[in-house]
Amino acid sequence: MRKVILYISFLIFILGCLNSFAQDSSMIRKYPPKQNFWDKVFIGGNIGLQFGTVTFADVSPLVGYKFTEKISAGIGATYQYYHYKDKYYDFETNVYGARVFARYSFTNYLFAHAEYEYLNMEAFDFYRRRIDVVSVFGGAGYIQRISDRSGIIAMVLYNFNESVYSPYQNPIFRVGFVVGI
Repeated sequence: MRKVILYISFLIFILGCLNSFAQDSSMIRKYPPKQNFWDKVFIGGNIGLQFGTVTFADVSPLVGYKFTEKISAGIGATYQYYHYKDKYYDFETNVYGARVFARYSFTNYLFAHAEYEYLNMEAFDFYRRRIDVVSVFGGAGYIQRISDRSGIIAMVLYNFNESVYSPYQNPIFRVGFVVGI
């Protein structure tokens, strides 16, 4: 009889412990947690290198803000180094500028991208001089998520303002990354 009372007491104790792990319905949040400013900020950009007869380096960092789940926008800077050398010709130049962009996410992986870019670069008409080149891009992209706040981005863009001085030829393929702060 003593063993039965011991088993029943043990069973009541175990059931009491399990009940203490149950979720209290008053503690369930009905809305997602509120994010602060820095939870919506992301950084990223593009890095490109090429070596050989043509040496090319591109560093284009960006900072953006996620206004809603679907809309984000930001600013970025661009620096490009270009050097061409063969036995007849040796040319070296630096290109620098800034950009403003906006993105609309259709899904968690696909987005539309619009961008306005200003570059200062060297031009060769009859003499060597620096000029300002403006490009207006539009296109689509894909993000391969690494986590919920970071990923690798691939975009196909079209320059709607292409000119003789434009450093890009349509279509433009761009690969980069983003990381949430």
